[in-house]
Amino acid sequence: MYFLSLCYCHITSLLCNYICFFIYNFFLINHPFFPDCIKKRLLLIRKMCGIFAYLNYNVTRERRYILEVLFNGLRRLEYRGYDSAGISIDLNSNSPLVFRQEGNIESLVKSVYHDVAATDLNLEESFSVHAGISHTRWATHGEPAPKNSHPQSSGAGNEFLVVHNGIITNYEVLKETLLRHGFTFESETDTEVIPKLAKFIFDNANEEGDQSVTFSQVVLEVIRHLEGAYALTFKSRHYPNELIACKRGSPLLLGVKDLEEEASAGSSFGDAKFPSSNGQPKELFLSSDANALVEHTKKVLVIEDGEVVHIKDGGVSIYKFDQAKNNHGGTLSRPASVQRALSILKMEVEQINKGKYEHYMQKEIHEQPESLTTTMRGRLIRGGSCKAKTVLLGGLKDHLKTIRRSRRIVFVGCGTSYNAALAARSIVEELSGIPVTMEIASDLVDRQGPIYREDTAVFVSQSGETADTLLALEYALENGALCVGITNTVGSAIARHTHCGVHINAGCEIGVASTKAYTSQIVVMAMLALAIGADTLSNQARREAIIDGLFYLPRKVKEVLKLDKEMKDLAKLLIAEQSLLVFGRGYNYATALEGALKVKEVALMHSEGILAGEMKHGPLALVDENLPIVVIATRDSCFSKQQSVIQQLHARKGRLIVMCAEGDKASVSVGGSSRVIEVPHVVDCLQPVINVVPLQLLAYHLTVLRGYNVDQPRNLAKSVTTQ
Repeated sequence: MYFLSLCYCHITSLLCNYICFFIYNFFLINHPFFPDCIKKRLLLIRKMCGIFAYLNYNVTRERRYILEVLFNGLRRLEYRGYDSAGISIDLNSNSPLVFRQEGNIESLVKSVYHDVAATDLNLEESFSVHAGISHTRWATHGEPAPKNSHPQSSGAGNEFLVVHNGIITNYEVLKETLLRHGFTFESETDTEVIPKLAKFIFDNANEEGDQSVTFSQVVLEVIRHLEGAYALTFKSRHYPNELIACKRGSPLLLGVKDLEEEASAGSSFGDAKFPSSNGQPKELFLSSDANALVEHTKKVLVIEDGEVVHIKDGGVSIYKFDQAKNNHGGTLSRPASVQRALSILKMEVEQINKGKYEHYMQKEIHEQPESLTTTMRGRLIRGGSCKAKTVLLGGLKDHLKTIRRSRRIVFVGCGTSYNAALAARSIVEELSGIPVTMEIASDLVDRQGPIYREDTAVFVSQSGETADTLLALEYALENGALCVGITNTVGSAIARHTHCGVHINAGCEIGVASTKAYTSQIVVMAMLALAIGADTLSNQARREAIIDGLFYLPRKVKEVLKLDKEMKDLAKLLIAEQSLLVFGRGYNYATALEGALKVKEVALMHSEGILAGEMKHGPLALVDENLPIVVIATRDSCFSKQQSVIQQLHARKGRLIVMCAEGDKASVSVGGSSRVIEVPHVVDCLQPVINVVPLQLLAYHLTVLRGYNVDQPRNLAKSVTTQ
């Protein structure tokens, strides 16, 4: 019998709870005066957690090896942000073990090996087939604690175990119903209802005599009752050596490593055959992120919303589920399977290693010459005198005419991505002749800002999974705008749901504070401006000058990276400061915002980017001989105005740090009291790419000198997938 049909028997006892839930849903979800994009908020809210699972089939692995694979998978997901972690392996095929720990992954590792030693568990015991799951959690429901960590269990005996990214919005109703049926809850999480619901469905199917109920049928029945957004991985002692994964909103990937195929002579690694139950030795992986897969395999399946992936006997079956359908028959449904092809990751293991660097952020700052080259590769055409200089953006070529006819272009982003769009705003306006407006994604949705069918909305997101930006995308699609995506993640939600777009191809970025993705975003949007304005003869000379500037940009970035030691020396002078102001103007207002954001994010120091034209409208009151102030004054149309700003700040005894182009030191030094940072000069619209690098280096060195974790700053995650 279906779960909901049993719930109806208890409608009287649950009346109060259902009335409250009805009122909540009616006014927040179903009220006709609430816009659709607001209604979707609850469905797009997600936690930034990490799932990693490993199943070896017909390949013998020791328990110690299995543990290390799972632990290392979690380490690859650390950058996503978390406050607790957990793992489940088998004592034997019918006895899953669960270990959970508050704190970092190394705390979990120590706890597991301590418990293993205390119970004399044999780490050298071998398994030809074994399914293990693990998780890093960022607390939303319930404080960081072992009881609230994942995997969450169905109860004694760990009959069903679940790891979960996301938020179940109707968990309170499900929990109340399960309590009425005798279940007890140990955690404060929304996740615990899932394994308990699985046990409830399994037990009822068996009571009705359906001894053949499959794992996938149980899970399909569970997810029909879940509301919200999630990625889930299930493990059960009733279905030993099987795993099930499903998702709605949160990212999840399957990795496949066919050991026999890779060992055979002449086998083609690019032959992405889907795994079948053929008895060949395989290793299969589930992960929230490709970073945790690439060291094992490049063959992946990006699990789509509404799919249930069932791993059994070395084969993989995929079922589609429709949450809107909820039949109330007497037996569990048997949905038809679907076929999907594997794809090949375009990543290398070296990209997820630190190499010669101490930290990922340091590595990614110094990778920018290469990342910019990759971003522009194949897109810049810089021929001789007989061949025009232009750019080719394949993802936009079929939509350029529509963009050129737009009434306006709306850039939408959050944080660093918003700053990158702001840096490119002027050149897009200049070359396209189309008005450009800027929108912070959350604010656009909050105030229901006007978006029209004649607009082109450009959504900028490094991860392509940013919750606020996705909500804004939903809103723009509902209003009929042409939606363009600019992301660093192939297959991300924004990449899938926009009409067209451009991948920035900056490579894997693991440090939470974005560096190389920011500069690549600016370059992509500069190329976007060139592509839109390519049909205008009046600005041809300007466009060709920018294309030349793009061509030489990577080597200019390589030059500015030589300021590393100078910025470290400056960081030593600022290590004890509590605040920093950064003044910018024109193209470099965005640089001021981004430089201040980097210092704020990782060095945990108050910093503020300020439009220099607003100096006299409040910020000037803060100026004294103690407060450090960075002024960006490189050569562009605002240079003389910035010289005036420097004069005024000096007159008020400001403690100045001035960034200028090489050779301009005398023009910006007033009385010789300013500290001057000279950077290479490039065409004005590309100068923000150069100017932000010293500020990235400053933020990095300030953080390290202050003793903070530069790759995992306090309270922050790489991709913001919650409201």
